[in-house]
Amino acid sequence: MKKIALLLVGFSLTISFSSFSQEEGHKQILDKKVASVQLKDLDGKSVNTAELGFDGPVIISFWATWCSPCKRELNTIHELYTDWQDETGVNLVAVSVDDSKTANSVAMYANGKSWEYLVLLDPNGDFKRAMGVNNVPHTFLLDTEGNIVYSHNNYAPGDEDALYEELLKLAAK
Repeated sequence: MKKIALLLVGFSLTISFSSFSQEEGHKQILDKKVASVQLKDLDGKSVNTAELGFDGPVIISFWATWCSPCKRELNTIHELYTDWQDETGVNLVAVSVDDSKTANSVAMYANGKSWEYLVLLDPNGDFKRAMGVNNVPHTFLLDTEGNIVYSHNNYAPGDEDALYEELLKLAAK
């Protein structure tokens, strides 16, 4: 019985430490600006991620064609995107982390879904690493100065509502 109790205490401490580490990492991300990395869009044009040139807030969503939660998130936002743009002036940048084996599927998927987002390709994961993204989907909200003001990892239905709330707070400033 003592072994089980010690095991549970150790497990509890591990969970607490892990939660603390994730929270601290989240705070560190929010104190930074968007990383400057050269990526290509679907037409092969080079884009510097720190110089996106949008007038309003920017949502950067890291995704992949093989990631079901990523596609659910971006397709859900697609349904709301026009309203969000009208209300806040937001622009969304969908950054595909597909590697060279699956990168050909990116344009076909994005165009097939009629996404109005800027889609960038990060096949080597340079931007992903620079932004501290460990897994997808991972979504960032940037202010007009390129400061990261919100970060969210993973996706569950309703997460788009939390993103929208953060977007409204940012637009109200």
